[in-house]
Amino acid sequence: MARILVVDDDPDIRTILADRLAASGHEIVEEADGLKALETSARELPDLMLLDLDLPGADGFTVLDRLRQESTSPTVVVITAFA
Repeated sequence: MARILVVDDDPDIRTILADRLAASGHEIVEEADGLKALETSARELPDLMLLDLDLPGADGFTVLDRLRQESTSPTVVVITAFA
């Protein structure tokens, strides 16, 4: 199964996503901060990142920009309440 990094500052959303994905057999790593998500991504090398855009530390747009510069960046799916 996949290693998935769930990045959202809302603990309820992180928990819902993490629990559902873990129940499907995926390995889950969680972060609530954009800068910490970048550090965790570099260390854990996830296959997939679920990324909120409204984050403390560094917003999701900044995280995406920095990930594009790395050769080991995961596939990213943006999850957000922005309208």
